[in-house]
Amino acid sequence: MKVSKFNIGNLFLITALGMLVLGMFFGILAASVYIFPDFMKNQLGFVSLRPLHVSLAIFWIILGSTGCIYNGLKQHIIEVKTYKIAFVQWALWIIAIIGIVISYFTKDFGGREYWEFNPIWALPIAIAWILFLLNFYPIVKKIKDWPVYIWMWLTGVLFFLFTFSENYLWVFPYFREHFITDMTIQWKVNGSLVGSWNQILYGTAIFLMDKISNTKNTGRSKFAFFMYFLGLFNLMFNWGHHIYTLPTEKYIRYIGYIVSMTEWVFFIKIVFDWKKSLTTIQKNYHYFPYKFIMATDIWVFINMGQAILMSIPAINKYTHGTHITVAHAMGTTIGINTMILLAACFEFFNNKDKRKRLNYLFWLLQLSLLVFWVSLNIAGIQKGIWQLSINQGSYSKMMESLRPYFIAFVFAGIGLLITLSSFAFILINSAIRNKAMNKEEIKNEQ
Repeated sequence: MKVSKFNIGNLFLITALGMLVLGMFFGILAASVYIFPDFMKNQLGFVSLRPLHVSLAIFWIILGSTGCIYNGLKQHIIEVKTYKIAFVQWALWIIAIIGIVISYFTKDFGGREYWEFNPIWALPIAIAWILFLLNFYPIVKKIKDWPVYIWMWLTGVLFFLFTFSENYLWVFPYFREHFITDMTIQWKVNGSLVGSWNQILYGTAIFLMDKISNTKNTGRSKFAFFMYFLGLFNLMFNWGHHIYTLPTEKYIRYIGYIVSMTEWVFFIKIVFDWKKSLTTIQKNYHYFPYKFIMATDIWVFINMGQAILMSIPAINKYTHGTHITVAHAMGTTIGINTMILLAACFEFFNNKDKRKRLNYLFWLLQLSLLVFWVSLNIAGIQKGIWQLSINQGSYSKMMESLRPYFIAFVFAGIGLLITLSSFAFILINSAIRNKAMNKEEIKNEQ
């Protein structure tokens, strides 16, 4: 079968769903170490399990975002060359992922936080992203009167490439040999990378809103464009609150604090206005995309509130380096990014599975995530108090006191693994059943 006959967007999404399942699996194994410290100590251990979980979760977001863009632009892709470049891009990702997983299994590290694998595997990722940009821009430049989600996708793609490159400045001695500079760049990069894929995912959410409502109202509204510039402002400057604990210039902290106070507050209003405009028929026809976008809205509200609190310096000194940071990261990764991507998968794969069965899974997912998030936050609060306590007890006793919360978050994690794996299986099966290889596209080419 020729490359041109593939629905390349669905290929990225199916691969991303595989990353989601594997990421959750290794996440449960890593979480088990909190309860059983010697778990898999002689095989992989926490030192390999944690980065396996983190990297695969990141790949779920990045590959899923890529698939959403290709599917969103599918009506404009008419050249065989576009598919071939996209397929090479996908193949480079597969090479990188295999190399990274092997790197972690063999404990061949050498990278930095969240990108701890041997840096050699960053090369195929960088090349793949350059190909993505070269593929993306010629398509969108033919579109007149860009809706906001095109701007958001372009911004996300450009800034991801820039920030990912910045992430590897440490390979140069000048940056590596200056500890404060190195740490500042690394923590700044982590915040900016999240901002980059948030641009793509929030753009995807707006694209889905227009598609579900069968209008162009949301994507071309003045408020959506205002939100875009607010998001761009956040992407460029809100990383300042990541480096409060480093001895940097005060104005950087002030800017980070001010920007963090504005974080995504207007997205909730856009979803609220969009929700009011939908008819009952539209809500039912796009049932699960609608439900997942609504779930995203709620988790945006929860995590935005937490982000604002964490950005206050007096609170940040308690939360920094605790499980509160993990709770926030997982709350945004699953509650926001994953909900948007699942909404997109249900829309693009045209899933028509039994609603009652999927409803049970949907609510079990939300409940598991809530328990997961709450238990990590409670553990984080207790650890934060311990960190700044004058009469500090031993670390081992403090960790032992957190054991009930770790047990709760492991069981909640198992619930997340079951529900997300079930959704992934259902969606992949749906893509195969509905012939993810676009039949119409094949006929047109023939």
